[in-house]
Amino acid sequence: MRGRTLQESPVTTEPTSLEQAIERCAQEPIQVPGSIQPQGFLLVLDETDLRILQASENTERWLGVPARALAGQAFAELVSTSFDLRTRLANLPDDEIFPFHIGDTHLHHGAPWQAPLRVLAHRHDQVLILELEPRRSAAQGGEKDNYYPLVRAFVSTLHQVSSIDELLLQSVRQIKRITGFGRVKAYRFDSEGTGTVLAEDADPGYPSYLGLCFPASDIPRQARELYRINRIRVIEDANYQPSPLVPASNPRTGKALDMSFASLRSVSPVHLQYMRNMGTLASMSLSIVVDDQLWGLVSCHHDQPRPVDFQTRTACELLANVLSLQIEAIESHDSTRQLLDLRQRIVRMLGSMADHDSVSDGLLAQPEVMLQFAGASGAAIISAERCDLIGATPPASLVNALAHWLARRDGQAVFHTDNVQRDIDELPELARHAAGVLAVAISQIHSHYLVWFRPEQAHTVNWAGRPEKSVGPQGNLNPRHSFERWQQEIRGFSAPWHPLIIEGVMELRGAVLGIVLRKAEELAQLAGELKRSNKELEAFSYSVSHDLRAPLRHIAGYSELLGEIEGEQLSERGKRFLSHIEDAAQFAGTLVDNLLNFSQMGRSALRLSDVDLNTLADTIRSELAPDYAGRDIVWEIADLPKVIADPAFINMVLHNLIANAIKYTRGRAPARIEIGSVRHRHELEFYVRDNGVGFDMAYVDKLFGVFQRLHRMEEFEGTGIGLASVRRIIERHDGRVWAEGRVNQGASFHFTLPLNPKSA
Repeated sequence: MRGRTLQESPVTTEPTSLEQAIERCAQEPIQVPGSIQPQGFLLVLDETDLRILQASENTERWLGVPARALAGQAFAELVSTSFDLRTRLANLPDDEIFPFHIGDTHLHHGAPWQAPLRVLAHRHDQVLILELEPRRSAAQGGEKDNYYPLVRAFVSTLHQVSSIDELLLQSVRQIKRITGFGRVKAYRFDSEGTGTVLAEDADPGYPSYLGLCFPASDIPRQARELYRINRIRVIEDANYQPSPLVPASNPRTGKALDMSFASLRSVSPVHLQYMRNMGTLASMSLSIVVDDQLWGLVSCHHDQPRPVDFQTRTACELLANVLSLQIEAIESHDSTRQLLDLRQRIVRMLGSMADHDSVSDGLLAQPEVMLQFAGASGAAIISAERCDLIGATPPASLVNALAHWLARRDGQAVFHTDNVQRDIDELPELARHAAGVLAVAISQIHSHYLVWFRPEQAHTVNWAGRPEKSVGPQGNLNPRHSFERWQQEIRGFSAPWHPLIIEGVMELRGAVLGIVLRKAEELAQLAGELKRSNKELEAFSYSVSHDLRAPLRHIAGYSELLGEIEGEQLSERGKRFLSHIEDAAQFAGTLVDNLLNFSQMGRSALRLSDVDLNTLADTIRSELAPDYAGRDIVWEIADLPKVIADPAFINMVLHNLIANAIKYTRGRAPARIEIGSVRHRHELEFYVRDNGVGFDMAYVDKLFGVFQRLHRMEEFEGTGIGLASVRRIIERHDGRVWAEGRVNQGASFHFTLPLNPKSA
């Protein structure tokens, strides 16, 4: 039968009657049913005096005495004198919570039942619980007398099995051989609780469920927990009439007796109806528990009532325990191998990061490793400055929107989903490009993330009947009636993220944070060393420039005097040499003055005050007027805001930038010089733009270095210190400086000042 495509359920504000019925089913107190299955009888004893506190009502069938009449009676009066309960209990381990076979006995002479009975005992709920059931022969139950050869043969072949599916198949075949049930199947639960049948062995005439899925709602959460702690459950006849306990409450607790571990515990009427709907009148369930979690079940079914002797149950329980341990070993081996692969890829990524200047560059150098690490089709590396994409990803704009969404999820370092449409409903467009997302924060302060993407993995699920539930007239959940194959197409999901991958992502995050911290420490150390070097260099340059000023002035002065006194006697060649000396001395003097000013910028304290940049710009234009006299310059000066800065230093900044604009627009008619500002959230941006000779952006990093020039001195005069001074001044004001230009199309120089500057 063809099903439908899975869609999300509409959001409702009130629980539906179906939701209420499911919740009632999940809250059913199945561990305290107040009754037992009638194939045996149950006695509750005070272990101190071995007197009866409670008895199942059906004891009258076995003992010929009403259950009410047994209260306070000594257990020894009910059985053969050869059975000493006190002695037998000495063999019961103190920590044993499961029914333990302490021996066989006959009932007292005159009791209706005179055949041997097995006595099972366990301590729980502050009392001693005894369960007595017939000791069946092999012919009665179809079991063998000695299971040791079968169990030994099964265990001896386990080391030859390499896959879980093969292991399950061998197990169901062996359990079917031991029990004689008509159908034995093994299924595994996924993370949502859905069980998929992976192995089956069935007699002719039994419907096959191999490969079919059973919804998680078939086993409510409290039943799932009971399967985890009590690993075997038998129902010999789905049409049995339960036998209640008398009295109803445990006298030691005042509550219904907790029969979580009792073999005869009665089961939910809903489950019995479920069995009958399936055509199953007898069942036995064996739990597969891996790492203390319910991994799956081995489920035995028979179309007729079928007793299962204690010896058979013990053998099957042993096989189930061995099966659980073997699955755990296989999965542990697979996990170790997968974890080793993950860590090898982590090492490769970390090695690449260590070889590069940033996390982004390191990962971009290993794109295939990054994708293989998470089994993803695409990945993104998101930092404050950039968003780098690898493989098949959503557009950068959507990836950045995802980063903003992740940043609002405080306190969660890792996020993962296999259904983007369901879990990231604020970004509906994202689901068109990816179905699965795994993201990890790689900064504890900034919104920096590594993100992996997986595509949709549409697939068809074969259910054993429609998984939907219905509600009966009394508001209770109705068990399903049909188990015919029903197909359902699942869309919108990616392959789920394996827990080991998530664990690996956390390891990667810790390592990346360590690298970032180490680089920060290295940078801090370098910054300290650089600061000391700068101070030494400033002191040296100050000393040298200060000491050079006097000799250079002497050279310039004596050159001028020589020209005045001896000029008439010099040849034209001598006059030319003397002129070169004067020009060189003047340039050297200017250079020394600029160096002295540059060194003082790092030594002088900032004196912050209000600065009117419009007034400052007008003053500088007036001072520089002789340099552009006779030229056609169009000035475009916006209304500039006032700033809080050091007036002398900001004057030097504007003076340098405006002077450069005038110098490098020489030859333009008209020359255009624009001065303006832009207000940002935390800072003010200022710019000086011109239509001059410009520069090649390939060399933009050299502009603000000391003695770095992009034009020949013969074309444009200058010492190469002006822009370096601009950068030093602005950085001391906690601002930024940059430039943009194109050859022969002009340049623009920008600097920022904080709106709320720190005190000097």
